[in-house]
Amino acid sequence: MEDQHDGKPTAEAARSYWRWQKEDFFPEPSFASWSAYRAALAATPARFRDRFAGRSTDEDELGALRRRSENEMRRCLTWWDLTWFGFGSVIGAGIFVLTGQEAHDHAGPAIVLSYVASGLSAMLSVFCYTEFAVEIPVAGGSFAYLRVELGDVAAFIAAANLILESIIGTAAVARAWTSYLASLINKPASALRIQTSLAEGYNELDPIAVVVIAVTTTVAMLSAKGTSRVNWVASAVHVLVIAFVIVAGFLHAKTSNLTPFMPHGVPGVFRAAAIVYFAYGGFDNIATMAEETKNPSRDIPLGLLGSMSVITAIYCVMALVLSMMQPYTAIDRNAAYSVAFANVGMRWAQYVVALGALKGMTTVLLVGALGQARYTTHIARSHIIPPVFALVHPKTGTPVHATMLIAIAGACIGLFSSLDVLSSLLSVSTLFIFMMMATALLVRRYVTLASFLATVHKYKFGTYYVKGVTSRTHATRLVALLAVVIGSSAGIAAYWGAAPERWVGYTVLVPLWVAGTLGIQLLVPAARAPKVWGVPLVPWLPSLSIATNLFLMGSLGAQAFIRFGVCTAIMLLYYVLVGLHATYDVAHGACSDVDKEVYDDAVDVDDAKAVAVDAATADVERAGTKI
Repeated sequence: MEDQHDGKPTAEAARSYWRWQKEDFFPEPSFASWSAYRAALAATPARFRDRFAGRSTDEDELGALRRRSENEMRRCLTWWDLTWFGFGSVIGAGIFVLTGQEAHDHAGPAIVLSYVASGLSAMLSVFCYTEFAVEIPVAGGSFAYLRVELGDVAAFIAAANLILESIIGTAAVARAWTSYLASLINKPASALRIQTSLAEGYNELDPIAVVVIAVTTTVAMLSAKGTSRVNWVASAVHVLVIAFVIVAGFLHAKTSNLTPFMPHGVPGVFRAAAIVYFAYGGFDNIATMAEETKNPSRDIPLGLLGSMSVITAIYCVMALVLSMMQPYTAIDRNAAYSVAFANVGMRWAQYVVALGALKGMTTVLLVGALGQARYTTHIARSHIIPPVFALVHPKTGTPVHATMLIAIAGACIGLFSSLDVLSSLLSVSTLFIFMMMATALLVRRYVTLASFLATVHKYKFGTYYVKGVTSRTHATRLVALLAVVIGSSAGIAAYWGAAPERWVGYTVLVPLWVAGTLGIQLLVPAARAPKVWGVPLVPWLPSLSIATNLFLMGSLGAQAFIRFGVCTAIMLLYYVLVGLHATYDVAHGACSDVDKEVYDDAVDVDDAKAVAVDAATADVERAGTKI
């Protein structure tokens, strides 16, 4: 049965869904006037300390934040829907493009081992996401989980990267859709784009990408269950194409093509693993659908772990097929499967492969529109971005505003930009969030956050934090041991990037990682156990997830980190100027949608708003005076 709100409906619930007034975007007292905003800016240092220490709770994420959407998302999804969402979100064009590229350049026939290694790394992150999604089944995904365990600032960094990924990823897949459509009709990749005199990289307008985004977004806005049905059909077609590739490929396979198996040695296998890892991207979208899942504790583990296990097996088999159809030196980097089938007399099969890739990208866009909007919705519930984007439509039960935000931004970029410069940036941000998730899981299992933050920052926080059961000594140990795990993992990645053929450094760094992980297990008592489903072998699997994600980050090159640093700096500037003050007001009950006492005591909602704004503005001005 769908959740219903208790009590009398608020005035906001009776208002039209389509609202565009200032108070819908900036209802916080800090933005009530220029004088209030100046006072808020003056209080920035104190507010930053407050929010750096601030954290949410499971109960807040499941209760107060969800009510800010005014209407409930409909609980209509089952493990079957989530499983097919997993297929639709993950299996795109990556398997068809990356396999040939990396088999030819780095791994040779051992590309199979590259997929095994990257698949295991992805599964470690899937384990972490699954435990969080079962215990905190809300639309926010990693943003909500990090907000509970690592605090508001860490959650903002994740939120900013998630929104950036959503916009850039949508645009990139949509432009790739146009390229594959051109190949399907025997045209060059850019044949369907409009050539202009704009700067290089922005001179090919892609109206088809805009149309594809518009269509998939419209489907996602109408109904989550309807989107599931469309995804099921499209993903089933894609699975049939993959089955054809596997069966037809094995009919023309030769075991002699597997020799030499590892022409570039172990370094080549891991270089390829760092690249093909991104063929597994998209599974985190499934966690955002927990709020619409009928039985999260059962359906999420079945849907998420089940789909990713099958996908890993499919990828490995497809890589093996390609390696056995022809020598690795003959594999085409750009159209590996099409050329492989042409070389064995099945030239027509290139159209089947192109159709499969096209179907895959369509479902990636479809499920992406669904999952990314739910990330954005929950981020807006926290007021990091304007809360109007948190609203759920009363008829469709979907976050229409949030879906449109990502779609319009993605369409604008997809129309103009080739996105070559930003592709590696997405890889860094994805791996960074996965690393933070594994860290957050260790914090959740071994220490309550109030004690954890007090140890890290040497700062006494307010009484609104949950009192922990972890002693200062144990919290200090966890901080130190986490530093050892993260530091040694980063050292392994750096050493690999500098001298992959050498092994002496690993004799120090690997034992250091083992010692840090073992120390957590032996020296820090567990503070809580999972209620329903939990990651096995804690702390080893989360610690290994930290190591593998940092290892893969280290293979992306310096330019990717420079761009990531620049984008993060811009995001933090927005946080200091806008997000910090909005979330501060909300955390301290200065906004009417979270200050229930004001609502209850006021004669009507408008009076409540006036009282809340006056009180909060005075508080802001007092804080500014103290600073």
